[in-house]
Amino acid sequence: MKYSVSVFGLGFVGITTALAFAEKNHTVYGFDVDTKRTSLLKAGQLPFLEQGLDQALVRHINNKFMITDNAEDAVKNSDFVFLCVGTPSGERGEADLSYIFSAIEKFASVLHDGKHRVIVIKSTVPPSTTSERVIPHLKKMGLSPGDMFSVANNPEFLREGKCWDDAMHADRIVCGVEDRKGEDMLRSLYSDFDAPFFNVSLNTGEYIKYLSNTLLATMISYSNEMSKIADVIGDIQIKEAFEILHMDRRWGGSNMASYVFPGCGYGGYCLPKDTQAMYAASVSKGYEPMILKDVITINESMPQFMANKVMHVVNPSETLGILGLSFKPGSDDVRDSSSAKIIKLLLAAGYRNFIAYDPVANEAFDGQYHFSELEYCESLQSICEKSDALVLITAWQEFAGIDKKYPDKPFIDCRYFL
Repeated sequence: MKYSVSVFGLGFVGITTALAFAEKNHTVYGFDVDTKRTSLLKAGQLPFLEQGLDQALVRHINNKFMITDNAEDAVKNSDFVFLCVGTPSGERGEADLSYIFSAIEKFASVLHDGKHRVIVIKSTVPPSTTSERVIPHLKKMGLSPGDMFSVANNPEFLREGKCWDDAMHADRIVCGVEDRKGEDMLRSLYSDFDAPFFNVSLNTGEYIKYLSNTLLATMISYSNEMSKIADVIGDIQIKEAFEILHMDRRWGGSNMASYVFPGCGYGGYCLPKDTQAMYAASVSKGYEPMILKDVITINESMPQFMANKVMHVVNPSETLGILGLSFKPGSDDVRDSSSAKIIKLLLAAGYRNFIAYDPVANEAFDGQYHFSELEYCESLQSICEKSDALVLITAWQEFAGIDKKYPDKPFIDCRYFL
């Protein structure tokens, strides 16, 4: 059966969700308050780098995927409403739900028309959010789930740089939904996706997403703490030690092993925000999760640890080259970038001569951070020739072996990559 779907929020998750359903021949309406973003999408251009997703946009825009500025009309025509808006960290690390509530208010009046729809929270929200925050918010507006509509959550498991493959070849589909009508409709919607479907409670659906992200964050912080221990003890080949660790057959060749490797700490949008939110949600219920507290503390300490390494090798008067600006290779996402944190710390320590190069993220980094002391290079060769010393912060494959090409240059490898 083919359905009509409205997607609110056309960021990384929203666009991927919309185009995945369009690829399965459902009709999809996309809504976002950011007119600059919607203009780009209407022109068939992604606002970020994602291989495969860009081609899907060209295939489906103004065909199966239509951008609209009329939220009510989109929902009137839809069987499902997916909320993919941001849930940024609040002052105490808690998830800010204001964008979810705002989105609901844009179409709430339509839910009285007698057509049964499923409202799906795809935004990442802490366990108990749907049951204790979203449904009560709807009830305050005179809207109770039941005959009129169902409420569910459906966490995403997308990796930046590989989101299209993850969407089209999902390893699992999890839906937190507690009424039979909503479950049946979601099973039908996802029936064309060749992935196991798990119907769980509302709280469990949300919990599984945080279970995944906080585990990844913990693996990264564990690796970084072990690298600090190795650094203090001395005479330990850290990169080689972790590579040998990965040879343990119990990993089974899993890509999860890549998270057990030291570096500058986790960054981007999801892991920092979600780990903080899970910690805050637990504290609000009366339990302080000490492991998560330490995971966050260790992660926050890593930029200073790496800045200290730089200061041991490079004088403030020398020209320092920054290799990599995005939070991970394969992406132009510079949110919570380790490069930005390290540059800020070095600026505070009196360093002023910076040049930087990233294969795809120079413009995005400049647009977000506006470092007046930072100049940008357009090639790896250029930055290597102009720098007195280089700091590798993002492990782009293009940088592999660069220290061998310039043996007289000091390299500070913050990713244990070279």
